[in-house]
Amino acid sequence: MYGRCVSGLLTLMLLLVSALAQTVVPRQMAKTSREPEVEHPRVAEPVTHYPRFPVSSPDSSGFASFADSAGTIFSGTVTRIERRPGHAGQTVATLDITFHVENAVRGATAGRDLTISQWVGLWSMGQRYRIGERVMLFLYPASKLGLTSWVGGALGRFAIDTSGRVQLSPQQVSRFRKDPVIGGRTRVRVSDFALAVRRASEEE
Repeated sequence: MYGRCVSGLLTLMLLLVSALAQTVVPRQMAKTSREPEVEHPRVAEPVTHYPRFPVSSPDSSGFASFADSAGTIFSGTVTRIERRPGHAGQTVATLDITFHVENAVRGATAGRDLTISQWVGLWSMGQRYRIGERVMLFLYPASKLGLTSWVGGALGRFAIDTSGRVQLSPQQVSRFRKDPVIGGRTRVRVSDFALAVRRASEEE
């Protein structure tokens, strides 16, 4: 009698353990079978490629090398700014800027109008003009598309004040400090500036 009771209890315990195993194990498997959360990399925004134009400073630190990089050097007043969309044979939108030339050093004629073309994207990069302003410009030779830009970026554009003097920014003062005519000066007469350019061109 005693043996039967023990045997019955063991059988009951085995049945209970088996039932528990069937309920607990699937839950654990469900927990461990989940796919790990993966942080997906951000998709980079598409990059738009624009025409490349020389906008950096010439390698040499001398004013002669800087001036020699320019195809056109002059001072004048902005008289017109006109936007031109891309068309057949010209795939990029451009800006035409017209100046009345006052002092011509290279590639321009004093007393006449001169129109240059630049990629419209340069406007948003800071190469801007306004009607009536007077400037002294160093411009790269025109590209195959007929476009140009300032030599050395902002280094190639000089403002002219109401008294007719060329104004140099701190960056320009530092860049041309070794020139015997304009070195260290923040304001230079246009005639003296033109003399410095001609002298530098002769030394090159």
